[in-house]
Amino acid sequence: MADGEAEGAAGGPFQNARQEPRLSVLGGATRCPLVLRKALTPVVLSLLVVVAGCGGGEGVSKGATVTAYVEAPLCVGAKQELSKQGNRAGELHVQAICLPTPRSHDKLNLSTLGANARQATEDSTAVVYLEASDPRASRFTHPILGTAEIPWISASSGNAAMAHLLRLIEASGPGSLRASIREALRET
Repeated sequence: MADGEAEGAAGGPFQNARQEPRLSVLGGATRCPLVLRKALTPVVLSLLVVVAGCGGGEGVSKGATVTAYVEAPLCVGAKQELSKQGNRAGELHVQAICLPTPRSHDKLNLSTLGANARQATEDSTAVVYLEASDPRASRFTHPILGTAEIPWISASSGNAAMAHLLRLIEASGPGSLRASIREALRET
């Protein structure tokens, strides 16, 4: 075989059906090691499962746990309401995760606001973000939540926000719970 020529299908460094060789940083053709391919397969499958979670189109399994992320001012009331309802909405278990307060002496800490919203987007079980009514804060959180298609409920009462969420979950149809909640919130 001449220099620069790629090997054939019987063990060559070809990457795909078009017979394109992989190139290393040193400029030569290379192969993806079998160990690396075997290690990446479970990781890729895990990511697909996460992507198909609550935000996907399949819906949530009976008995599954879904999560509401709750801003600090609403947390006590939201947890009280959730406990009063037995931590359930229909056939789903609901948990509330309380977030650190982004407010100090009437000032907003934008990094805390962003971190709180990102925490919700990184959780495949997240179905809603309960936020204190504050247009200054929502200017920063809504774009982050919107990228993950996580709906939000703005309220001045944690009890009322959680009660509303639990009703929305119970009334949701088949398919994505996030999408169902988002649609119901648009209609109100």
